[in-house]
Parts: sequence; C-alpha cells; structure tokens
Amino acid sequence: MIILDKYQDKVNGSLSTFDRMILKGHIRPLFSSSGKFHFLSQEDLKYIEFSQYAQKITTDIKEHAVSMANGLERPYIYLNSPKISKEATAKKCLAENSIQEGLICVLATVELCSTLQVIKNKATNKLELFNVNRKCTYLYFYFLDPEFGFMHVKLQAWFPFLIQVYVNGREYLSKQLDKHNIKYERYENSLFNISDLPKAQQLADNIESLKFCGRLDALAHRVNPFLARLTEIFRQGYYWCVDQCEYATDIMFNSRKELEEIYPALVEHALVSFTCEDVMVFLGRKMHQAFQGEVVSDIKKRPQGVRIKHRMKSNSIKMYDKYHVLRIETTINDPHEFKIYKEVNSKNGKTMKWVPMGKSIANLYRYAQICKASNTRYLDALADAMPTNELISEVEKVCSNVKSNHKTYTGFNLLSPETCKLFLAIMNGAHHINGFTNKDVRRIIYPKEYSEVKVRNKTTRLIAKLRAHSLIRKAPRSYKYYVSKKGRRIMAGVLFLKQKEYPSFTFKQAC
Repeated sequence: MIILDKYQDKVNGSLSTFDRMILKGHIRPLFSSSGKFHFLSQEDLKYIEFSQYAQKITTDIKEHAVSMANGLERPYIYLNSPKISKEATAKKCLAENSIQEGLICVLATVELCSTLQVIKNKATNKLELFNVNRKCTYLYFYFLDPEFGFMHVKLQAWFPFLIQVYVNGREYLSKQLDKHNIKYERYENSLFNISDLPKAQQLADNIESLKFCGRLDALAHRVNPFLARLTEIFRQGYYWCVDQCEYATDIMFNSRKELEEIYPALVEHALVSFTCEDVMVFLGRKMHQAFQGEVVSDIKKRPQGVRIKHRMKSNSIKMYDKYHVLRIETTINDPHEFKIYKEVNSKNGKTMKWVPMGKSIANLYRYAQICKASNTRYLDALADAMPTNELISEVEKVCSNVKSNHKTYTGFNLLSPETCKLFLAIMNGAHHINGFTNKDVRRIIYPKEYSEVKVRNKTTRLIAKLRAHSLIRKAPRSYKYYVSKKGRRIMAGVLFLKQKEYPSFTFKQAC
C-alpha cells in the first residue's frame, strides 16, 4: 500500500482481517407452505392445536436456558428495557466472575420478530400457518469461547426459531496469537505492537477457510433442545448465511501523537476530495446511469475521535482513529451489489460465471476479497493527502514554467476556475481504474461543444501541459491517460486548498 511507503517512518505495519460478523441460521422449510404442512403432519397437529404446542416448545427452550445457566452457576437475567446494553451486562458478569472459558450468562428479553401464527385466510375461510410480525422472547447466550473469544448466540424462543451468532475477527485473532505465543498490545478491539506481524496476518487469514457450519451447528444444538427434532423431521438443520460483515484494515502507527499529526489532513482530504464516483470505485463499482440508489458521505465526532463514513445503498466504507491505529473498515449488508465467480446452471448445463453474490456462508472468502480490495483502494487514495505546510511547496512548482521535449510549457494558475475544472475532470473517480481519453475530458469541461475541432485541439494542448508537469502519464500503445502519483498528490492538494483553505482564509481576512 502506498500509504505505508509514504509514512514508513511513522508506521510499523498493517493488519487486515474480519471485524464484526453476524451469522444467521434459518430453518428454511418453516418459511414455505409445503414445509409447514409437512411439519404439522409429522407432529400429527391440527392448525387449532398449533399455538398450544408452540407454547410448550417455547417453555421447554426457556427452561433449558435456565437449567443451562444454573448448572454452571451462571446468572440468568431478564432485561425489561431495550435501553439496557446486553454487551455491557455480559461484560459486567464476566468481571464479577473469574470465568476462563464457557458460558458467561444468559439474558432474556422481549423483541419484535417474525413468528409463525395460525390465522384464518379470508379468501379460503380456512386456518393457515402464516409468518407474522409480533413480539416474543429472545435468549442471548454469552460465551468466552476458546476459539472465538467473547461472543454470543441469540435464539428466538418461538417458531421458526431464528438464530444469530455474533463473532469478532479480532477476538479470534487474539486467541490465535495467545496460542502461538505472539506478543501484542490491545486497546478495546484494536491490536498493535505485534511481535510477529507476518505470522499474525497469516493466522488472521485462516478464519476465511474455517468450517463454520459445523461449529455453528454445535452451538445451535447446545442452546436449542428442539433442534434435534426439527433436524429429524426435515432431514436438515439450520441454513447459515452472513447477515452482516465488517472487514477492517488497520494501519498501526508508532504512537498516538504521530497519528494525530496527519489524521486531520486525512479527514479533510476524504471529505473534500472524495466524490460519489470515488466512493463507487472504492467499493468496486462504476457510476452508471442505470444505478439507482444513494451515495452519501458524512462525518461524526465521537469521544474517541473523528469518524468519516461513505455509504453506497446499504454498504459502506469508513475511516476512524483508535489509539495508535488508523482503521479503514468496509461493511457489507447487501452482497448482491457485488459479484462472485461460481458454477451455475444454464441452458448448456453447468458453467462458471460471474453472478451476483448471495449471503451463503460459503461466500465468506469472497467477502474478504472484496472488502480488502476496497480498503486498499481507499488507503491508496488517502496517500495523496498532505498537511498544508508540505503541500504549499509542492504546488508552487506547478505554477512555474517547465521544459519538455524542447518545448516550454507555462505553469498553471491554480486559483483560476478553468484550472480547477480541469483538475476535477482529471480526478474524476470514474477514471481511476480505466483511465481517461481526450474525449472523456472534453465531455466534462465542454459538455455542449465537445465535438468541435477547436475544443479538441485545446484539450490536446491541456493534456500535453499536464504531461509536461508529470501530473498524468500515457498508457503504452493506447490513447488513454492515467493520473500519476505526483499528479494525484498535487491536484488533490490544490482542490483542497481551493475549496477549503482559501475560502476560509479570505473569510477571515474580510472579517
């Protein structure tokens, strides 16, 4: 990554791995009419008897949770308000009991959910089993797992018994580092000063290839005593999918002070210079006229520091600082926005094809690929950010004349609207991956008369001038151009000065 080379005297390495993962399990037959009918017939139940039967199963599940807690002498706590933090309650129980491994506590609460309920179908005037939204009891089992560390399992105590498992990639990694006697320091969910960073990254990558389904099934059978009967009836258990996934890249600085020296410039650069097209590119997409959705950037001040977040529909990428660590984190809530190369059925039989990615847990490796590439692109773009005092000396050179191929090219008037318009056109996020041509620049700068010969020649001279100042480079055997590292640094800096620093300075002068 470019940012590691730029700040090599301040940075001691980077680490990329999963952060928060929310894995959900569904008994899929209970979501289809045929599956519900099959269940009722196997249990020899009439529709009118279902509610009483379901209530008994729910009671059994609650009693199992109480028995599980009492057997291990762990607290069973009912939370009567959603404002009470479940994680904080569990950590308080952990602090009060010297637990090295296993169950920490069981929390019970009432939440809104999708449940099965017998309702009369007005069209047929008959009772049917429908999925409806109502409140029911949820059980939270908090564990200190030997492999995944602090985690929890959330179980719906009423049909269809949805289950959710929370796993944290940093918790998993810390357990692996302890196992391999690798020293490290930790601040909340951030790891730094790792004694063997290459080995740590290798251990972090191992989570992608874990056989999650077997581990999750074991947890599900542990907390849901009725799962054995469901598996017997349907010949299958929970279908596991990735409901939400966060993947973070941490740039570990030598000290908090060194991070604070450059972080304000990074925030300003991300807020001022990154456009909607840039955000799309970071997330591996192209801006297209058929795109329907919002791309939003926002900034938020927190007690820990400043966070900037870019959202594309329900997926996002954000940056924040945490003690010694600069963290870039991509969150995928809707994987269908991305593609995966897999075997699919077609008219010609089975074939390999790029298709929209689903939520199957088997796609976890692809989640990692997409998020890591997104974080890397974002960090490479951040490398162009410069503190104001360093930036001024760089841009002054662009104002002077320069000689190239026995020709003299004038400098740029950096405060002129024409120059800023040119730089904005060149730095357009749509050009980061595929480059740009003379025609692409003309369409942006001269949208009405872009096809005229005089405009074409004028743009050719501007491109030659940019090349002479080494702000862009030509792709070999092609008519395409790419922004150089120097150009990205200087043009981003000029746009920052023009849009942020210069208006602020003139406003203060006027006052």
